[in-house]
Amino acid sequence: MLRKIIYGVDELSRTVGHVFSWCVVVLIAGTVYEVFMRYALNDPTGWAFDLSYICYGALFFMAGAYTLSRGGHVRCDVFYRLLSVRRQAWVDLVLYVLFYFPGVLALVSYGWADGFDSMRIRESSISGPAGVPIWPMKMLVPFGAGLLTLQGIAEMLRCVVCLRENEWPPRLHDVEELELQLIHLHAKGELAPSAGAAAAAAATAGGAQ
Repeated sequence: MLRKIIYGVDELSRTVGHVFSWCVVVLIAGTVYEVFMRYALNDPTGWAFDLSYICYGALFFMAGAYTLSRGGHVRCDVFYRLLSVRRQAWVDLVLYVLFYFPGVLALVSYGWADGFDSMRIRESSISGPAGVPIWPMKMLVPFGAGLLTLQGIAEMLRCVVCLRENEWPPRLHDVEELELQLIHLHAKGELAPSAGAAAAAAATAGGAQ
């Protein structure tokens, strides 16, 4: 039952993350159009700057839960990775209770109040002449924080499963970086020696960065 809840929330976070990932395409298209208009035609737009931070903000807030579901947020694991999986689960469980949930619940509460006020007055941007509406982006803050809350609950349940079974439940398969794919293939012995050396070099370079 716990696994069903975990994977159900993971699937929700993945779906929302994939939908809002298209903000990257809109962001790139708007930036390219602005550069062309500004430097080729000497006729800059009045809305491209607002579009860029609205798309980035929407992506940031609505893909946070997706990133958490993939274990993709920054972690200071100098000591954490040396712990047993049960101790890792205990550390995660305590930190979620002490630090994670107070933060995201505050973001839900204050984000909703600020977003609702912005929607009520139909707030628009003052950084450009176009007056682009920004209240929809502000309304995304509490919804994104709500998704982070759900995903945080799923991560706590993942810790409980780990404490019971002494291993982390697997995460949903999704896109991953090429170097990780090469490392996995090398571990399975499905790569030629030269390709395996290239994968090791890529992993070393990534760790150095």
